[in-house]
Amino acid sequence: MFERSDEEYERACRYIPGGVNSPARSFPSVEQDPLFIERGEGSKVIDVDGNEYIDFINSWGPMLFGHCHEDVKESVSEVLEKGTSFGAPTTVETEMAKDVVDMVPSIDRVRMVNSGTEAAMTAIRLARGFTGRDKIVKFTGHYHGHGDSFLIKAGSGQATFGLPDSPGVPEELARLTVSVPYNDKESVEEIFREEGDDIAAVVLEPVAANMGVVPPKDGFLNFLRDVTEEYGSLLMFDEVITGFRLGPGGAQQYYGVEPDLTCLGKIIGGGLPVGAFGGKDEVMEEIAPCGDVYQAGTLSGNPLAMAAGLKMMELIRENDVYRELEEKSSRLAEGLEEVMEEVDISVTLNRVGSMMSTFFTDHEVMDYESARSSDTDLYGEYFQEMLKKGIYISPSQFEAMFLSTAHSEEDIEETIKTAREVLRKLDS
Repeated sequence: MFERSDEEYERACRYIPGGVNSPARSFPSVEQDPLFIERGEGSKVIDVDGNEYIDFINSWGPMLFGHCHEDVKESVSEVLEKGTSFGAPTTVETEMAKDVVDMVPSIDRVRMVNSGTEAAMTAIRLARGFTGRDKIVKFTGHYHGHGDSFLIKAGSGQATFGLPDSPGVPEELARLTVSVPYNDKESVEEIFREEGDDIAAVVLEPVAANMGVVPPKDGFLNFLRDVTEEYGSLLMFDEVITGFRLGPGGAQQYYGVEPDLTCLGKIIGGGLPVGAFGGKDEVMEEIAPCGDVYQAGTLSGNPLAMAAGLKMMELIRENDVYRELEEKSSRLAEGLEEVMEEVDISVTLNRVGSMMSTFFTDHEVMDYESARSSDTDLYGEYFQEMLKKGIYISPSQFEAMFLSTAHSEEDIEETIKTAREVLRKLDS
């Protein structure tokens, strides 16, 4: 079934470390070699062996309208006729920036970059430059790209100064990052009492999506807004995944909490490489060339990515996309939960909007520790069986599923039916 993918993976390993250009694309936790995808069409992807799958990865979130949307392709083609990159301003960058400012509540001005990682790295530099402080607070299990300041693990205490989670990250830098448990007010209060005058920013995914989908507890985001204002720190939302997926204004609109800085990516490029960070005027004034905090990028605001993103923004404005996504996601979640109740397996589902994750645990999943209680071996079996039957879900227990408007009622019913077959098999 996967002969050609296996061959391509073996060949890739000769030239690319691990055979992949991002570890998220490898399948070690599900004991399988990765699929090599040849093309996408609507809600489906087709691999190099010709196998077709209902796709719930959607390039890790940005394909809000599915793969190869005709309007997005046409917009990119029109710009492609004029050139691919100029290293100079283009009007499409301004139009894209205007759409972001108009739609995201907290953003007065925005700077385009090339990835979510770059957005988060620069936003932290900006927070440090604006406040004159060095330390940042992040949450265990939250992922903000592979910047050195973010590759930190928590250790055993409630609030601990980080140790590098990767070789190559200096311990001196790691010590400037404090990692605390998600959804734990007491740990945040403790670290602010001890270190508040030195904390430049609190950074988080407002809905965690890189330890599986884990929503904030009621009032937690409001609490973070209050404590950062009290101590003169900045609140930074990493909305690379949630931005424009949970609503036109992202999670900050969904939960009614405005941060000082916001990181964006994925969807605003319509599937092309892009990232952005934005915030209040007084903060963004500090970024070069207005201020002294330096950031630059030859391909930032690339016209192809901007054209794709601009069309995505137009499609979002002109369609009742979030109502449609909520209806489809609700139906899928309800169907999966019905199936889970039919089997004698500990399994639970977390959902926020069109993002969801299945955890093989009997615990409520509300932070990294409870997410880690999941049976990853059982999840690996679940993934393999679903894949064989044409359903492509995350190759990791600790990632999210994403729906698009391209997913049909038939896709959803087929997924529920397949999950029932697979879970019954695992339960036998």
